[in-house]
Amino acid sequence: MRNALRLGLAALLGSLAAACSPLATFDRLVPKDRGGALVASGIAYGPDARQQLDVYAPGVGCDERRPVVVFFYGGSWNSGTRAGYAFVGRALAAQGFVTIVPDYRLVPNVRYPTFVEDGAAAVRWATANATRYCGDGRSIVVVGHSAGAYIAAMLAVDPRWLGPTRAAVKGLIGLAGPYDFAPFDVEASRAAFGNAPDPADTQPVTWAGAGDPPALLLYGQKDSVVQPRNSQALAARLRAGGVVAEQRAYPGLGHVGILLALARPFRGRAPVLDDVAAFVRTSTLRNGDGRPGVTAR
Repeated sequence: MRNALRLGLAALLGSLAAACSPLATFDRLVPKDRGGALVASGIAYGPDARQQLDVYAPGVGCDERRPVVVFFYGGSWNSGTRAGYAFVGRALAAQGFVTIVPDYRLVPNVRYPTFVEDGAAAVRWATANATRYCGDGRSIVVVGHSAGAYIAAMLAVDPRWLGPTRAAVKGLIGLAGPYDFAPFDVEASRAAFGNAPDPADTQPVTWAGAGDPPALLLYGQKDSVVQPRNSQALAARLRAGGVVAEQRAYPGLGHVGILLALARPFRGRAPVLDDVAAFVRTSTLRNGDGRPGVTAR
């Protein structure tokens, strides 16, 4: 039975490898992490039907405040639902983090900067409400894959979106993210950003610099959807401003494979979950007021 499941998941993985997907079928099939659970679903962080989020939390008591991860999924800014990423929420919650997975408004109903504004609203919700789930709203790491990594990066490096709330963001983790992709030469970026009066203004590399939170930028060496140079360019810009920016390349992984490596059946392909968890722990060791914070397990 276990081998049959692995073969079925491997076949599904092959069918997903060419594009970002909501991954709903994969999420239904994949074995679930037992240490993290969905504790709240469909919470509104804004008035639109797409402005809802789910919360995952460790299956332990509430004797200490835990780091908070806000995870933004990919999908070319035009697809995706939070329900397809429960495996990510459970995996990160099992590592000891309160994990929030929001939906956000999509192209063609909206264009830039609406999805970034939605991401900011979700983070503000996390800062105000994380304590209800044993989370520390002052110790947030924004994480994203592909188009979601773009949203996470803009929130971390561009002060226009979060304002004073950006002080709560202690780290950025990007998986296969586009950070330096102007001019817009593919349909997805033209549809999402084509009306922007200044393309450079939409790019994380334009805003990255001194004072930004530390970053961990991950990518697969076989990624043909978002070129690794995006991560390299953002890391270089951050380092030039004196910001700690780590890069990690995984041999054999493509654009979707780096995300699926967070799921139990594929963790042997690359230590993506271990690397993400270690960075969250390190970047949230101290709270914004300088006191030692929670070290999640």
